[in-house]
Amino acid sequence: MIEIEPGVLEEYLGRTRWFAGKGRPFRVSGIRTLAELTEEPPSPAVTVFLITVDYTDAEGGSELYQVPLASYREYVEAIGHAFVGAVEREGAERYLFDAVHDRVAMALWLRAFVAAEDGGEATIDGLRFRRVPGQPALDPGLRGSPLSGEQSNSSVRFDDTAIMKVFRKVSPGVNPDIEIHEELTRGASESIAALYGWVEIDVDGEVMQLAMLQEFLRTASDGFELATGSVRTLLADPSQSVEESGGDFAGEAARLGAALAQVHEMLRERFPAERRGADAVSALARAMGERLDHALGVVPELEAHAPRLREAYAAVAALDGLDVQRVHGDLHLGQTLRTSHGWRIVDFEGEPGRPFHERVLPDSPWRDVAGMLRSFDYVPGVVQLSRGAVGEGEEEEEALRAARAREWSQRARSRFLAGYADAIGVGESIGAEHQRLLAAYVADKAVYEAVYEKRNRPAWIGIPLAAFAEIGG
Repeated sequence: MIEIEPGVLEEYLGRTRWFAGKGRPFRVSGIRTLAELTEEPPSPAVTVFLITVDYTDAEGGSELYQVPLASYREYVEAIGHAFVGAVEREGAERYLFDAVHDRVAMALWLRAFVAAEDGGEATIDGLRFRRVPGQPALDPGLRGSPLSGEQSNSSVRFDDTAIMKVFRKVSPGVNPDIEIHEELTRGASESIAALYGWVEIDVDGEVMQLAMLQEFLRTASDGFELATGSVRTLLADPSQSVEESGGDFAGEAARLGAALAQVHEMLRERFPAERRGADAVSALARAMGERLDHALGVVPELEAHAPRLREAYAAVAALDGLDVQRVHGDLHLGQTLRTSHGWRIVDFEGEPGRPFHERVLPDSPWRDVAGMLRSFDYVPGVVQLSRGAVGEGEEEEEALRAARAREWSQRARSRFLAGYADAIGVGESIGAEHQRLLAAYVADKAVYEAVYEKRNRPAWIGIPLAAFAEIGG
């Protein structure tokens, strides 16, 4: 068994993209071995560690992280960027690397999934590799390559066949991403990437899910990148209207709205859904008001908009009920992929900062709709920020660009909402009750964004603040 000092892991956590505690004082207070995967050389020995991180600031708290480490007798230059540290084992020095970056180590995970195909499950040192019935067989010779750019988890692509998401921050219980994907896969949803399987283990009598394997979408493009590319095309020649420019996103937005409606429909069919009474809408409005109260202490600029925001929340409190069901919970363009066969919605984990038991609570599907509407508003804001300062004599053209950017956002939001409304069977416009709900959810999301930007990206605070001119007006 490998023993590793806390300081080694603290140093490594501090330089990863997926560690959520960067910028906060912390210490590794616990290192637990969950499992070991070993095969004959040249495969390395891989140890899956469960790391407890304690925060030592006023906010305090602790988190659990999964860190699988591959152990080699010699330093491996090819994965030097994933080097964690050296330890002594059985009288010899061993070099430890983050196993996610090691295709030889990741082949152990792939072969375990292959072994699970016949009976639906294979167990290695307590790790259960489970397969979803009816999904394609996997070639054990597929080559694994880690993906870059992720923030909270790590993913490994196995050629053009499958992709495995390794959860970094973990918790006991069923992960909503796996739970929802399994149900939608069994229901043959065309608006997701099919779930092939997952990895879990029992920890202190509770299940802990560590990774999930999905269909790799060969032709997929990130929804946010597509949208920003559309806006850049538009702003390259702002003399043209959005429709004339080739940068119009309205058609894609409508199709995405229809895809979300399809997902919501299947979630209603396969998970509990109900109509709740006046108490539920009162509680919802009260929670939104409380979030605004908290936000005012962080973003004083919200004070001028607070009366109209409270009016939007009060309109919700006056409703006689609320339809709730399982929803995505953290929907934006970055959680979508455009393929040659249409839009796919991904990452059903919910808000990463909330515990599992809160993420799985039924909610209104209009929360997801609001999240996407806010995302369409963010796209031109991000593009305009990336353009930098306005040069002398460019003020008039820049004002035209800003007008075109607003036009792009308005068209995309309008067509997305129309596509969603049409797909749920209410025509291309929604009724008064849904309008009130949607306005309040959009306001609530913008308040959340304002707090996030104030704390993390102050230069972006103008994007959510600009939204309040429309909300409740």
